[in-house]
Amino acid sequence: MSRILVCYFSASGVTKKVAERITEAVNGDIFEIEPQVKYTTEDLDWNNKQSRTSIEMSDKSSRPAIVKKVDNIDTYNTIVIGFPVWWYTAPTIINTFIEENELKDKKIYIFVTSGGSSQAGSFKDLKEQYPNLNFISAKRFNGNEDVEEYIEWVK
Repeated sequence: MSRILVCYFSASGVTKKVAERITEAVNGDIFEIEPQVKYTTEDLDWNNKQSRTSIEMSDKSSRPAIVKKVDNIDTYNTIVIGFPVWWYTAPTIINTFIEENELKDKKIYIFVTSGGSSQAGSFKDLKEQYPNLNFISAKRFNGNEDVEEYIEWVK
């Protein structure tokens, strides 16, 4: 039987809501990708070129520290990673998570939340950055999907 871990980073709560719904639908476990330093409203101001997120996203080597990595990652064969789209791609904290956890030989699904951007840029970028990982599929969700859509997606 497949063991599923739903991992998510949520700056405003939207991605958390979707992650909780997916976790319940697929009968998985959940893990928050929690930054050591929480993001404030000012940090998230994408209009300000000096905001924390603007600086992190303009530096592709940026790896914001996270509180912890998954202790028992080896017990899961399917990993679902969710995050908001920032600057048409994954926030650099997702790179921190991927690089600090052994995801080789796992089936990896990506979901994004966004007011307008699709999952395509994030999925493409992550596949290019981590060609040794098994990225299966990516979807954009808003949290109002029917539970069956989540179950059909993560098989």
